[in-house]
Amino acid sequence: MSANADLDFELPNVGPGPDPLTLGSLADVNEAVVILFQRDFYCGNCRRQVTAVSERYAEFRERGAEVVSVLPESPGRARDWLRDGASFPLVADEESRLGDRYGQRVRFGAVGRLHDFVGRMPTTVIVDLRERDPPRRAYVHRGATPWDRPTIDELLAELNRL
Repeated sequence: MSANADLDFELPNVGPGPDPLTLGSLADVNEAVVILFQRDFYCGNCRRQVTAVSERYAEFRERGAEVVSVLPESPGRARDWLRDGASFPLVADEESRLGDRYGQRVRFGAVGRLHDFVGRMPTTVIVDLRERDPPRRAYVHRGATPWDRPTIDELLAELNRL
């Protein structure tokens, strides 16, 4: 994985799976990873997305894909955010470094960076792990609004194209 270090990560995981979670560890048992970059602790759209993906998680697994939700919060806040549970890993990206590396959009400049709720937009990235040296971003959706997210069916269709 070191050949493309900008895609790799090691973050605290408060959901199912290894803690800390790395892209490299996911590559050992998955063909792809769907990374859902969330906005912040208070984002209702984010919670609904995690619930919807959890309900259809088996369909992602059937396609050899793992799902990872990335929350720009501390591990403690991420655990609180996960109160309804999830079927897949939820990692805490407290300093938003992974979100920044993967190109998660931030509106309103410095104010948006200080307050994820008004600045950070949802982003979804599918990384093809079959191409390990380096893995490649097979799909990227950068939301323009808090509601701008791909549907579950759209994500599954993208996985089918891999």
